[in-house]
Amino acid sequence: MPSEDKPRILLLAAPETSASVLYGLYDVLLSAGAVYTDLVTGTPGRELLDLQIISVDGKPFHCIGNIPVEPHGALETAGAADALVVCDMYTAIHDVPRGRYPREVAWLRQMHGAGTFLSSVCSGSLLLAETGLLDGKDATAHWAYRDMFQRHYPRIRFRSESILCLAAEADRIVTAGGVSAWHDLAVYLIARFCGYKTAIETAKVFLISGHSEGQSPYSVMTRPMESSDGPISKSQLWIAEHYATAKPVEHMVERSGLNARTFSRRFRSATGFSPIEYVQALRIEEAKQMLETGAASNDEIGAAIGYDDPASFRRVFKRGTGLSPAAYRKKFQRISQIARAR
Repeated sequence: MPSEDKPRILLLAAPETSASVLYGLYDVLLSAGAVYTDLVTGTPGRELLDLQIISVDGKPFHCIGNIPVEPHGALETAGAADALVVCDMYTAIHDVPRGRYPREVAWLRQMHGAGTFLSSVCSGSLLLAETGLLDGKDATAHWAYRDMFQRHYPRIRFRSESILCLAAEADRIVTAGGVSAWHDLAVYLIARFCGYKTAIETAKVFLISGHSEGQSPYSVMTRPMESSDGPISKSQLWIAEHYATAKPVEHMVERSGLNARTFSRRFRSATGFSPIEYVQALRIEEAKQMLETGAASNDEIGAAIGYDDPASFRRVFKRGTGLSPAAYRKKFQRISQIARAR
């Protein structure tokens, strides 16, 4: 049962979990209330959260990287909790986890039905998707799972740009994006159960600043080739080399031998994008690489990928990444400089 004076939070982990997520969450959440005062006054404070790691059977295992994990308990013996975090459960982008975690999925439904607040990090959202609890709701996970959610969980509104999706908060569900989004989730949970002051103090201890720009600047277009629809796969191959061509969609339609309406329908069904969205995504990916490593001006880059109008390039780029070309260049060239300085 939850401690009478401490909110109880469970971390659900498995061999597919990243050690950085599991132990990072455990370290930060366990420190809430205790470490800040120790650093500032020299006197340790009181831990404010009752934290436990849970696995399907409670037995020791090794997570990703062969890192040992010794859970505090199993699903059946975990008891009640105020909140539960489904840590990331790595899944390849083409490998839908249907039927892989039946006991965990049933347990999550049971816990939520008993009033537990559910949350997830990265691919942990796939387990929540399997429960059906996200149907009809907005949710996020790592941006690479966008196509999987759209194809296999169409009742969920996937928010690939979100770091922390709070749209289902009133239904006691919050989902976090990529692996490092556990930072944002940890601060959120501390604020929810311990207060904003403690959350801010903990963020100061661990130098957590959050991902205010969302996931969009980090996302990369995933482009699985469609092999079952010949005209569409040929169009994908052609546009990969000719994305800077003027009126590219018209050229794809003409080359496909289909009428425009049929081509658009089949293209979206095969790729998850409308034809113009696909072209814009390809152009943005090329522009991102040029901005990250090159010295060409923003206008030169825009023209090179098919935008003679600089304003149009800036508008499309910001819509796709959440940043202007100049801001994107500054952000990622700084990372490049850090990498080269080693």
